[in-house]
Amino acid sequence: MSERSAPPTDAELQGTLAFLRAAESMKYLTRTAWTSDGGQETVAAHTWRLCLMAMVFAPHFPGIDAGKLLRICLVHDLGEAISGDISAALQATMPHKAAQERADLVQLVQPLPDAVRADLVALWDEYDAAATPEAKLAKGLDKLETILQHNQGATPAGFDFLFNLEYGAAYTRDHPVLLALRAVLDDETQARAREHASEHDREPQT
Repeated sequence: MSERSAPPTDAELQGTLAFLRAAESMKYLTRTAWTSDGGQETVAAHTWRLCLMAMVFAPHFPGIDAGKLLRICLVHDLGEAISGDISAALQATMPHKAAQERADLVQLVQPLPDAVRADLVALWDEYDAAATPEAKLAKGLDKLETILQHNQGATPAGFDFLFNLEYGAAYTRDHPVLLALRAVLDDETQARAREHASEHDREPQT
């Protein structure tokens, strides 16, 4: 019989609840992506489908620790609970984005017990550095889930679909599953770009 761990102390319970309350902002903070019903996607919604994506493709990632992959996916955007998301198009103009996001994460996890806090920060650091096979896959899947949502969503006029053809390319070229997914999504991106341009051409001119 496995040894039962000690229950959390009252201070640990209160600290963990404080962290979870602060993380609730991810349920309403939005990204520059739209859902198929025209609503703006939240950070939490993106994280949820990224985790689902990682889980259903996990059997095609031999030698990968699927549990660790999911944990990395869960924490990869946690820092955005404080400062929100920065669109991919704007990230090139913000060289200190990663440092700010890490600082926000460190602030967010302060109420947690020491071991849990250290684990979450270590997972985020691993993701940011793409230092392990699991982190590299999480990076690639993150980019592909973003493109999937852009292609699926009811995007507004003027959305630059063709930006997605290069978005995250460095993280999706080193695994055959990611390459296959990328090929399908790039075809969809080009189709959406043509469709979007055609819709714009049909709009009445004022």
